[in-house]
Amino acid sequence: MDHSWLSAPAVDVAQTARGLLGWELSANGVRVRLTEVEAYAGTGVDPASHAHRGPTPRTTVMFGPAGHAYTYFVFGMHWCLNVVCGGVGEAAAVLLRAGEVVEGVDLARKRRGEVADRDLARGPARLVVALGVDASANGTHMLDGTGPLLLTPPTRPVGASAVSAGPRVGVAAAHDVPWRFWITGDPTVSPYRRHVPRRRT
Repeated sequence: MDHSWLSAPAVDVAQTARGLLGWELSANGVRVRLTEVEAYAGTGVDPASHAHRGPTPRTTVMFGPAGHAYTYFVFGMHWCLNVVCGGVGEAAAVLLRAGEVVEGVDLARKRRGEVADRDLARGPARLVVALGVDASANGTHMLDGTGPLLLTPPTRPVGASAVSAGPRVGVAAAHDVPWRFWITGDPTVSPYRRHVPRRRT
């Protein structure tokens, strides 16, 4: 399977993100069909990207080859998972925001608690928990089977007419850039929450 499209230039990361909808992600006995993703470009291009100001110890993996996992801890409580895209040094990535659990539902529920099926992986933190993923996945390959995650082509391809686009969630900068993509009408897509700046007290 040719995955070279993940290495498309960082300026095309939105198109790359859109193309990931419907792909399936497997880890630790659970398989999820991706229903919502969010694109981020790299250095000097996208102020919402972790890589905007250049590499740091945390973001080094973003500057590496496409197809690797970039994980990060947010709000001191949640892990989030991205697929590195673009050419080496460009630092583009796609945040995996939500999915439908298509295999291992009981195992996902054991990790997530007694929630409705649609909520098992509905949101970036929930998706990571359902898959049993943590910091150890950071930097591992997601396409060749050598890491804990395996990203595979869709069994049900998503046509362009079935995709919606809108502003990104929870980012302070460039939040109106319409680089969040989701399968229109899918119940596992997370609710949109616009970023609200914290008031200084």
